[in-house]
Amino acid sequence: MNITTTILIVDDEPALRFALQEVLTHDGHQVVAVESGAAALERVAHEEFDLALIDLKMKGLGGMEVLASLRRQAPDTAVIVLTAHGSLETAVEALRQGAHDYLFKPCKTVEIRESVRMGLLKRQRVLRQRALLAQLEHSLSSQLEGLRTVLGEHPVIPPVPFLAPVTKQSRFLQQGGVIVDSMRHVITLDGHLLELSPTEFDMLAYLVSEAPRVISPQELVREVQGYESELWEARDTVRYHIYHIRQKVKAVTERPDIIRTVRGVGYTINKKAGNVGREGQNVKSKA
Repeated sequence: MNITTTILIVDDEPALRFALQEVLTHDGHQVVAVESGAAALERVAHEEFDLALIDLKMKGLGGMEVLASLRRQAPDTAVIVLTAHGSLETAVEALRQGAHDYLFKPCKTVEIRESVRMGLLKRQRVLRQRALLAQLEHSLSSQLEGLRTVLGEHPVIPPVPFLAPVTKQSRFLQQGGVIVDSMRHVITLDGHLLELSPTEFDMLAYLVSEAPRVISPQELVREVQGYESELWEARDTVRYHIYHIRQKVKAVTERPDIIRTVRGVGYTINKKAGNVGREGQNVKSKA
């Protein structure tokens, strides 16, 4: 990585700010660390940064406000937001507002380095594409001027072929208070991180992706675990995993009811998963 790469760290926790600065400086980046959103905007007004790591929850000017100002003043700066588990929904909103990625606090060194690397690569690709588009625009403009000279005031310009938009699968799935992040492989319920095994994650994510459709045990085994099974075997396998998912949900929210059992058919996600109101707690269900 280029040693002239400049990174801005914005965090009001001195220990984390120091740790991030140490890691990124060691990797050859030029790092500026500030303790507040106001101080960050002051630096951005006079300096250019390739990438910024911004804490979402700070006293005074918060991370979302800093992100919005950066998007206006320095739209080419890649942004990584730092979040506690309880603010994942805000982190998702930050991604929608143009942030490159988010990291859970406390941050693992390997995740910091990888996210920074990918953010800088993405920025370089955008800048290269912009330069190529500018060159293409200039070349086309010159060619059009030549055509006007040859053909007069009414050049014949061939129609531009229609290009179908490229679609890609969304990184996030949401059903009520349940949010699935397929890239970071995490699921939260009402902002609480669920500590799931890989199979539990895949099973719950599949139920969320297919909601409100009721999924049979055999389909869950086939789509999540990748093999065909007899009905009795699928029931036992899925019942085991659903039980543990419910226990882990109960451990963080005291509500084991985001998965609804449809007797004799299968499982689905409750329509009001994660959204309990005045009318009381949802009825506990058994696998």
